[in-house]
Amino acid sequence: MATTTIQVSRDTRDQLAELAKERGLSIGQYVEQLARQQPTAAQRAERLAADRAALRALTGCDMSDEEFDRAPDVLGNIYRMAAEKVRGGRADAA
Repeated sequence: MATTTIQVSRDTRDQLAELAKERGLSIGQYVEQLARQQPTAAQRAERLAADRAALRALTGCDMSDEEFDRAPDVLGNIYRMAAEKVRGGRADAA
């Protein structure tokens, strides 16, 4: 595999070195790991299109992309309600 050099400040290099060391990695391996964890906009769009295609195939639903975009964020709402419940539970326990 070909490698390249990137320029960062010494502080950033030192922080990357420490973070990599804590994980038993080289700086290069750590940066590669970080890059793999952050999909590009094109990769996110490709994943969204694949997810919507799978949902259409599994449900037989012919929703357009525009209809998907207007649909409620069910998972987001579930996370919000769960967070509110946890915060409420802590307040009740105090």
